[in-house]
Amino acid sequence: MKRIFRSKMRFVFFPLAGIAFVFLVSFLVMLLWNYTLPDVLGTKELSYWQAMTLFFLCKILFGFGGGGRKGPPWARNRHQNMGSWNDEEREKFKGYMRKRWCNWRDESAEGEEGDTQRGNAKDSTII
Repeated sequence: MKRIFRSKMRFVFFPLAGIAFVFLVSFLVMLLWNYTLPDVLGTKELSYWQAMTLFFLCKILFGFGGGGRKGPPWARNRHQNMGSWNDEEREKFKGYMRKRWCNWRDESAEGEEGDTQRGNAKDSTII
């Protein structure tokens, strides 16, 4: 097996293995759908190509299983970088977020006056 990884055959083997995997998963989707859903929900049975289309649709809608990496590549280390910020940088970021997102504010700093001006008073009732 090590020879396959080192040789030029990997450029043939891995794409063929990927294609075979897609066909196998599509076949499993078709079997599971046709075994359970027509009896339970009264749906029609799927053909093989409909199962493959359903598989690709689910992968597009629900993701490709990125292995735990969340968010775009440029924002992955954001939380680690924010931990090393000093107080001035944190306050600058909070000011930016307050300006950008109106509802994100420090309630102790604004008090009740800020709430009544926005119409968000705690004692106001909605009729």
